[in-house]
Amino acid sequence: MVPLRSIQQGNINPKHVDEVVEVLENGGVIIYPTDTVYAMGCLSNQPKAIARLAKLKGIKMVKSRFSFLFKDISDLSAYVKPIDTPTFKLLNKCLPGPYTFLLPAVKKLPKPFDKRKRIGIRIVAFSFINHLLEKLSAPLITTSIHHEDAVVAYETNPNAIYEMWCDSIDYMVEMGYGGNQPSTVIDLSIVPFKVLRKGKGSSDVV
Repeated sequence: MVPLRSIQQGNINPKHVDEVVEVLENGGVIIYPTDTVYAMGCLSNQPKAIARLAKLKGIKMVKSRFSFLFKDISDLSAYVKPIDTPTFKLLNKCLPGPYTFLLPAVKKLPKPFDKRKRIGIRIVAFSFINHLLEKLSAPLITTSIHHEDAVVAYETNPNAIYEMWCDSIDYMVEMGYGGNQPSTVIDLSIVPFKVLRKGKGSSDVV
């Protein structure tokens, strides 16, 4: 059976983090909690895992809305173009937090993102994720399992999520019931900035 690891947010065992790191570094796809909803992800330097993630979501890579999950703003420089002062102030105000920001991408993104003009970035206020990112060789590619049209009960219940996906993934971390509001999505690649989706984060920041 695919491992289902229960972790307490305030008492994270480093051995459990290492288990997840090993799965991801070996090209695995995992499900994990975030500051918004439960998400599915893999390493951004694992093209085969990313292709598998797209297949699990039932979408083509060119149409995917996967985001990069970073530990902090200082990690963005290798993935996004230089950030001007207004953009930096907004990022610094909102992150870490329940937001996805779209930013202009550098020209040399790893495949299969190398043709993207912009990418979504997330930096979350969630200690397990931060412990994990500290040990990974690359940022995570993340996508929520939140349904775009309706809140489905299984999406907040970790046991139901596991039953739904255990035959398709390699590992799952659970921390109890998750939220049912996805991140607020804001496009910072255009002026003026534009809120594309209202979610858990306040949209009044722009």
